[in-house]
Amino acid sequence: MTKELTAIWQDLQAHQINTSSLNMRDQFQADPARFDKMHETLHGLLLDYSKNRISEETLDLLCRLADASGVKQQAEAMRRGDKINLSENRAVLHTALRLPVGSPAVYVDGESVLSDIHRELERALTFADSLLNGSHTGATGKRITDFVHIGIGGSDLGPQLAVQALQPYLQNIRVHFVSNSDDANIAQVLAPLNPETTVFCVASKSFGTPETLLNAQAARNWFCDRGLNEADIARHFTAISSNVEAARDFGITPEHVFAMFDFVGGRYSVWSAIGLPVMVAIGSARFRELLNGAHAMDEHFFHTDFRHNMPVLLALLGVWYGNFCNACGHAVVPYSHNLRRLPAYLKQLDMESNGKRRTLQGETVSWHTGGIVFGEEGVNGQHAFFQLLHQGTRLIPTDFIVPMRTPYNIGRQHRFTVANAFAQAEALMLGKTLDEARAELAGLPEAEREALAPHKEFPGNRPSNSILIDELNPFNLGMLLALYEHKIFVQGVIWNINPFDQWGVEYGKVLAKNIEPELEQTTELHHDASTNGLIGFYRRCTRDT
Repeated sequence: MTKELTAIWQDLQAHQINTSSLNMRDQFQADPARFDKMHETLHGLLLDYSKNRISEETLDLLCRLADASGVKQQAEAMRRGDKINLSENRAVLHTALRLPVGSPAVYVDGESVLSDIHRELERALTFADSLLNGSHTGATGKRITDFVHIGIGGSDLGPQLAVQALQPYLQNIRVHFVSNSDDANIAQVLAPLNPETTVFCVASKSFGTPETLLNAQAARNWFCDRGLNEADIARHFTAISSNVEAARDFGITPEHVFAMFDFVGGRYSVWSAIGLPVMVAIGSARFRELLNGAHAMDEHFFHTDFRHNMPVLLALLGVWYGNFCNACGHAVVPYSHNLRRLPAYLKQLDMESNGKRRTLQGETVSWHTGGIVFGEEGVNGQHAFFQLLHQGTRLIPTDFIVPMRTPYNIGRQHRFTVANAFAQAEALMLGKTLDEARAELAGLPEAEREALAPHKEFPGNRPSNSILIDELNPFNLGMLLALYEHKIFVQGVIWNINPFDQWGVEYGKVLAKNIEPELEQTTELHHDASTNGLIGFYRRCTRDT
């Protein structure tokens, strides 16, 4: 850490101590214009960050931290294709995936990559449209009715979230997802399907991801066991992969293999051919709107000063709470049933990106990175973990994500849902004093009132951000996802870690390759006593099955 960074870090530590008694109730009473000063808007998206334990001085210090950390320089390096993923010596160009045709060239190793990006996008969109318009039929000439996407992690969570979020825009093909190696997942997806009217998509950059290949082979066997020939696989299986030869060996024609790029990580890839299930679900025109929304947020991120930059502000608030206020996690609560997979998507995006303990230089960090991200759709979450948010001993900032309009308009349900989102954010901020609790219980005998009042006291002063969108459509979803992508990137820069690798994910997979054959053998085991005991129990349970 440079002297300048060290000084700013120390200033923030001192500032936190000096403002530890700061109360948001008092801040709102003292400054009726607080909301006006602490919210930003962009194309129908509103970020209200006024319900945070911060002042203008806090924001000034945090923006200085971002500046001294080189956020601007690193963002520009990412945008132009520098290899900022140092441990894998790769560029990081998910933002290039949503650049419109005619944009200035982006270079990797001296070669422009935009033509390749746009070519693969057009290939995938054309194939999706051929399924939707019926020009691509199954081997027996029947129209395709179902599309099964087989992937895991970033190849699954982003597309699944987008398809679920954009339900009102679905076309005429049902889209299904298989990711878990537990056979219940694929068995339940396949059960109602007809192989003559089903297309499968195998998403694996190497075409060697164990979980994905296991499910792909099960799908292939199911297909062939129901009367179709191996030659028919070419019309019913596609792949998103860099390994065309392996896909061809599986039976997939190269014409139906869509490229993945080394400069795009899985959790940042929904904008690429990995988004094929989204393209099939909503059609090419709507998918372009998704890209346009993400690009709009990119432009905002790259060109807006820190004090009004939504991803930067969210990132800095996360650093403030995680590194200076001892927050242990972060809750994400979409008040939208169609966004119910957003917390799962953000768990991977955030924790796989910033769950690191080594700096870019390979040294052990001396500060907290990442954080525990969790959440659930509202209002369900209110009846689950909100008790912890309101009256627990831990500080857990919360993001409330709320669409303002609904396409369904059933009774007053949407209005009720929005009211609850706003009320929960207000309740977290206000809290309830002991005197207010006593006043609520004024009708009770004094002894009973005094016994009960402490249980109804809320400390309040619990921070939250409210992210509102005028409606949940492809453009707004694109903005929302890009907002969080850039937030996580900024935090990685400030923490001096690499948010674009995931070596920790690989270690367990290596060990699993050794353990799997041992589950079916009776050979002597050489693991630790616990693992040996677990394997032994499995052998006993499956010996006679």
